[in-house]
Amino acid sequence: MKKIALIVPFIASAMILPQAVQARPAGISMAKARAIALKVAPGKVEKAEREREGGGERYSFDIRQGKRIHEIGVDVITGRIVENKFEALNARD
Repeated sequence: MKKIALIVPFIASAMILPQAVQARPAGISMAKARAIALKVAPGKVEKAEREREGGGERYSFDIRQGKRIHEIGVDVITGRIVENKFEALNARD
């Protein structure tokens, strides 16, 4: 009976541990990502969204700079710039 009492908690922890390992890191907030994007591309944020692309998640910002849109992608986990490109005003997706 003592062996069973020792085995049950072990089995329970083995079932819970994989879930803890798979938990996503918290990453950065949309507000922090927005500040990062605006530092790289000053202007007015026209569109902001969180999206899954290229196997990861990112925040995407369309920033208006005069007659063009500067699209900045910021990695949700690291805060690194993962996209930095320009689009014409009429070519936005």
